[in-house]
Amino acid sequence: MTAPLTTDLRLVDTDPAELTTDAIVIGVHSVADAGGDGPPGLAGTLLLASGAESIAAAFDGKLTETLARLGASGAAGEVTKVATLGTVAAPVVAVVGLGPEPSGAAPAPETLRRGAAAAIRSLAGSASVAVSLPLPDDEDGPAALRAVAEGALLGAYKFAGYKTKPAPRGPVGDIAVHVPDATDKTVQDEITRAQVVAGVVGLCRDWVNSAPNELRPPQFADAVSAAATAAGLEVEVLDEEQLKAAGYGGILAVGLGSSAPPRLVKLTYRPVGDGARKRVALVGKGITFDTGGVSIKPAQGMWEMKSDMAGAAAVAATLLAVAELKPDVEVTGYLPMAENMPSATAYRPGDVVTMFNGKKVEVLNTDAEGRMILGDAMARACADGCDYLFETSTLTGGQVIALGKRVAGVMGTQEMCERVRDAGDTVGEAAWPMPLPDDVRTGMDSDVADISQVNAVMDRAGHMLQGGVFLREFVAEGVPWAHIDIAGPSYHSGEPTGHWSKGGTGVPVRTLLELVDRIAAE
Repeated sequence: MTAPLTTDLRLVDTDPAELTTDAIVIGVHSVADAGGDGPPGLAGTLLLASGAESIAAAFDGKLTETLARLGASGAAGEVTKVATLGTVAAPVVAVVGLGPEPSGAAPAPETLRRGAAAAIRSLAGSASVAVSLPLPDDEDGPAALRAVAEGALLGAYKFAGYKTKPAPRGPVGDIAVHVPDATDKTVQDEITRAQVVAGVVGLCRDWVNSAPNELRPPQFADAVSAAATAAGLEVEVLDEEQLKAAGYGGILAVGLGSSAPPRLVKLTYRPVGDGARKRVALVGKGITFDTGGVSIKPAQGMWEMKSDMAGAAAVAATLLAVAELKPDVEVTGYLPMAENMPSATAYRPGDVVTMFNGKKVEVLNTDAEGRMILGDAMARACADGCDYLFETSTLTGGQVIALGKRVAGVMGTQEMCERVRDAGDTVGEAAWPMPLPDDVRTGMDSDVADISQVNAVMDRAGHMLQGGVFLREFVAEGVPWAHIDIAGPSYHSGEPTGHWSKGGTGVPVRTLLELVDRIAAE
């Protein structure tokens, strides 16, 4: 594995009631029209999901009544644990809610993904856990299995952190997913893919969660380069002198205020064999810490600005997975990295910066630094040549105001925006297309340069859209592109939920991988 997992994942086809693990996970549905002969709140309110038949039989059909008496409702993600007292081989049954019983279909993959994650997280400290959740035996089976496997591994993730004493309950050590036929190649392939994907998502989370004093631009570049080299990717790293010589004015301007100089990391995957392939460019924002620069941010919550490099972490993680999964498409990642600090050498409001593509930008707010480094990287991607360009960044607080903390904003060419939305729906990383109105661009006209960095007329209004409009200036004509603003979804400050851990979430690694897979299949 490119990013080793602390949790093993395997397949089993043994009867779930006979699996000798520390716990067995099964699913339960709520019953909307609960009534029946018994009193409300008992067996008639719950329905065990498929995969739990032998467990139910071992409890003589009384498991749903027991769960109801314990307060289980079947709500999606709710976990209720029951001691088995020898009725089955595992000493504990962890029953996860999957919501109302689907009519004539299995639960949605995202329901399974979140349910598996919640159950595994609740069993932290266990050496081994088996999972027996609904897996349809039709064409929907592979997607359901992928969701269960990914969810289980993502739910097991926990950032090691910096505590001098390790956490008392570490991640689950071994997860066995029950399937009807553990030797089937399609089934095996899904498990292998889930391990790769969960591994790189975990690495992305680790980078985002790292202390900013330990992951400044040079160190971040070194870490990405080492992982990429080990994975067999082509690696190019430009330091501050090379950036200056090549005219990366945006990256250099933002990096001026820090004693840790900026970097641009380029990672390339080329499929084996002859023939022309589609070329996909991925660009990710790598601000390792963002104070706002001279336009300094409020102190409250500034510690979360260590996550302002989540876009670059996601792109690097995606390339690592691509190197292992080997799709038939060329993929190149561009990771501009800088630390936005206030100092005597920092760039200022009023500065005019010459970007990589030659455009002159009037700086009005040094806290709008992400678009400066991304403009250079996107222009470089277009100069190198690409058929599709996807960029992702924690770009604006406006994304959170408009769409909340779980839904990314997507701007760009219409087809690409729809592709991102659909891919996000498939993998459980919601995204929503947003417009790029002409009046937003008009307000960014500058008296002294080609474009202002922000819209001085609108101020904070349409702030997310201002970022997208600015970035459009650095995409070559005719290149289909999408900007994915992940300011909210990339970092979760609340308690763990579903397959999201606290801190870095790894969004949108799985969306980018889905996009790459679909382009490779065209």
